[in-house]
This record gives sequence, structure tokens and C-alpha cells, in this order.
Amino acid sequence: MKAETLLRIIGADFYTGVPDSQLKSLCDELMARYGTDPRHHIIGANEGNCAALAAGYHLATGKLPVVYLQNSGEGNIINPVASLLNPEVYGIPVLFIIGWRGEPGVHDEPQHVYQGQITTSLLDQMAIEWAVIAKDTEENEVQEAMDRFRKAFSEGRQAAFVIRKGALTTEASLKYENEHLMTREDLIRRIAEFTGTDPVVSTTGKASRELYEIREAQGAGHGYDFLTVGSMGHASSIALGIALQKPEKRVWCIDGDGACLMHMGAMAVMGAAAPENLIHIVINNEAHETVGGMPTAAGHASLTEVALACGYQKVRKAETPEELTKALQEAKEGRGLFFLEAKCAIGARADLGRPKTTPAENKIAFMKELET
Repeated sequence: MKAETLLRIIGADFYTGVPDSQLKSLCDELMARYGTDPRHHIIGANEGNCAALAAGYHLATGKLPVVYLQNSGEGNIINPVASLLNPEVYGIPVLFIIGWRGEPGVHDEPQHVYQGQITTSLLDQMAIEWAVIAKDTEENEVQEAMDRFRKAFSEGRQAAFVIRKGALTTEASLKYENEHLMTREDLIRRIAEFTGTDPVVSTTGKASRELYEIREAQGAGHGYDFLTVGSMGHASSIALGIALQKPEKRVWCIDGDGACLMHMGAMAVMGAAAPENLIHIVINNEAHETVGGMPTAAGHASLTEVALACGYQKVRKAETPEELTKALQEAKEGRGLFFLEAKCAIGARADLGRPKTTPAENKIAFMKELET
């Protein structure tokens, strides 16, 4: 089904969400139609943020808002769905469009498997009506589901379209880019030169995949790295937990701008804890690149000023290889909670692979290395 057909059937004029690779056609269609005009389309920091935005839109207009997300974001919407939107509270209608990663019977990465198994049961638990859209779903079937949903909306309830892999298409062809020159893979390669045998926690998406391949090419092994393949936005908190319990080790966190924004409150917690052995690097390409390249709000925010306000002891920004090297050298030689924002271009190798070890194997190797 064409994404524009789905939008026509829904008939809404306000969309907010966190981009998902399974919903790329929908995201591209929304970007082609609205861009990031906040009256009609907002790419949120996290899915709970989007549910609250949707509630505000409905309160102001009385109309139906739409929230799009990957099913991994269901956890982030549970609180606003249960304690804000639910008819036992305010009864605010919202339509969710959910990309179904890890669908049973469809091969996917380990972090999506269990989430895929519980996707529809979580909707049932939250009393959200739902319908699946697949490649062969006809337009009249979607229209019938939407007609059924409208009764739920009139009662202050929510509904969801669950989107299977390849179900949506679009003719919109968008290229996402920025003005920065350094590539993320080169940045990570340079960071790895400085981390040596220190423990590294890397964030969800292509950053961890690139770190894995860099180690593989160097024959360095993977025990130094914890690859946070799921749990977007929590790599810095994992690194903080390690740093506080291993004060004799220098701990590095390779984060992304989308992940950093998703749970930015973690930065205030890190500043308050103030471990002297933690280096937090945010690679900022101002985009959700792993899932298609749609922009993040990091292009309009100063992460370095946020870090300063949160209490990081040393804060640096790098936009050139020379600035990067200087900042990494300072981080390696000094003490104190260190923050580095490294600006980079959008893009990755077309042949970028995925880790060949399982998450459990990664955990065991990492914990063993931490013990030494």
C-alpha cells in the first residue's frame, strides 16, 4: 500500500513520532508533505514525548492526532497511554502507527525478537484496538479498520495500525544530508585508537556495528566493547553504572544525537554523580540515520551547553579531525566527567555488516574483560 493512501484514509493533519526503518516510506511521505513544520509534523525525542504532544494537539483542536513509532518504543508510551490517554483518566483519542520489528516468523536482529513477540499483546494490555497492514492488505480493509477505530476514538480510546515489513511504499525520494565532513566510521576509528584497552559502551544502531567491524579489521577482539544493540537512549546510563563501580578504569561511551535526546535526563544524573573516569562522546549528525536519515532536534540544540548546565566538568566540541584528536587526547590524559560533541556527516558504507556474536556472548566477554 502506498503511504499516501494510508494518510488519505486516516485523514489527520498532525503527525508526531520517532522514525523507524519499517516506516521509512511513511516518514518520507510525511517529510515530503510537511517537512518539519511543527503545526503538522514533529519528530519527537521519544515516543512518550510524542504521545503527550498528541494529547496537547487534541486538547487544542478536538481532532485526531497520529503517533508513529517502532514497536521498541511501546515501552515509552505505556505511561502516557495508561495514565493520560486512557478513558479512565482523560479519554484522549490517538491513532498509533507501529512498525513491527521482530514479527514472529520473520528473521530480525536479536534485540527485536522478544519485542516482536509481545507487540500485539502489549496493545491488548493497554486496551488499544489494532489492525495489521501487510503487503497484500487491500485499501478497503484499511478503510474498514479505520471506520471501526472511529468508534473507539469517539469513546476516548486509542487504536493502532501495526505495519509489517514492506507493507508501505512511497514515490517520495528524499536525500538527507548536512554540512559536516567527518564520517561517523572515521570518528569511531579514531576514538578506538585512544580507548586502547579501556571499556567502551556504544549506542544502538550503526555506531555499534561500525565499532564491531573496526575491531574485527584490527583483530583486536570484542571484549572491550559493550554493544548496546537495543534500549535506545540508555548507553550513557549503562556507562555510568560501570564507571561508578570501576573507578580504577577509564570508561568511554560512544553515543548518538538521537539516543542522547531520547533520554536526555540521564545527562543531569551523570552530572550529579560526577564520576571522574567517564568520557561521554555524542556523535552528532543531526539525524536518525540508522532508520532512514530523518532529522533530530539536535540540529537546533547545543549539546555542549546542555552538558555544562548538567554539571559535566569538561566540555568540548569537535568539527574537524584536528579538533577531534585534541579533544580525545585531553580526555585520555585528564580526569573528571568529560563530554565531547563530535559533528559528523550523514552516511555509512552500503556493505556495513552486523555483529556476528550474540548479545549474550558480548556480555560475557565484556564482563570477563572488566574483571581483569
